[in-house]
Amino acid sequence: MASFPVINMEKLNGEERAATMEMIKDACENWGFFELVKHGISPEFMDTVERLTKEHYRKCMEQRFKEMVANKGLEAVQSEINDLDWESTFFLRHLPISNIAEVPDLEEQYRNVMKEFAAQLEKLAEYLLDLLCENLGLDKGYLKKAFYGSKGPTFGTKVSNYPPCPNPELIKGLRAHTDAGGIILLFQDDKVSGLQLLKDGEWVDVPPMRHSVVINLGDQLEVITNGKYKSVMHRVIAQTDGNRMSIASFYNPGSDAVIHPAPELVEREENKDLYPKFVFEDYMKLYAGLKFQAKEPRFEALKAMLKTTNLDPTAAV
Repeated sequence: MASFPVINMEKLNGEERAATMEMIKDACENWGFFELVKHGISPEFMDTVERLTKEHYRKCMEQRFKEMVANKGLEAVQSEINDLDWESTFFLRHLPISNIAEVPDLEEQYRNVMKEFAAQLEKLAEYLLDLLCENLGLDKGYLKKAFYGSKGPTFGTKVSNYPPCPNPELIKGLRAHTDAGGIILLFQDDKVSGLQLLKDGEWVDVPPMRHSVVINLGDQLEVITNGKYKSVMHRVIAQTDGNRMSIASFYNPGSDAVIHPAPELVEREENKDLYPKFVFEDYMKLYAGLKFQAKEPRFEALKAMLKTTNLDPTAAV
């Protein structure tokens, strides 16, 4: 199997630009994942994000997680658990309106650092969307506009820790799923592995690399590209040693954005329009109950729902 795609973004500024764009194209079409190095966010700043995130877990979340494990009797499980993930998480919302000031337990320095980190990741997400537009032959800005809705995109961060697990064969860190949204930017622990994606029927490790940002594509990019790019099943395997940090930022469409295949891409395809037209919020309602199942039935359910209700998604905008 080909090795996991690692993209050096500095090469986009020189003679190797065409080859680097081709690598991104191949990663989007055949992996749904790739890893960025030299992406413009300073290593020193990423070290600060990591240090403060790990300190916050130890001070504010570790004890709560241990109590949850004890209350549910998870240390002594004998059979596989399919309705629970071995993770400790909290969420930050950045767009359209930030909630960082209201999230409890965050020290002031950590709040400010996460705000700045989100701003840098937002820029990186929009730059990447334009690179995807270039590879797809779409006008610059098309994907950002497709995500916009009436109030702009939604953007938020899930901060997770995956503590050591006594029975990783019985409890997943995070069960297999595809991401519902647009483009996901992940800053993951470089010492403790665990993230895997499904490629050609096999689970493949996403290599932990210091100061890298892992990118994966969500269901909405699959729809907009009419299936040219695919969202991919992935999971986190819990480990018996080490606490894995994961900071995943989701650059998603606005709740009222109308999502549909880009007309230019449909015209070029023999299969024509493979996906329904829908409002992102409606997809998210459906996804909430079906996250850990295959994505295809979600698209079919949306098609059926739109038929039975004669719903015109564009009426919502």
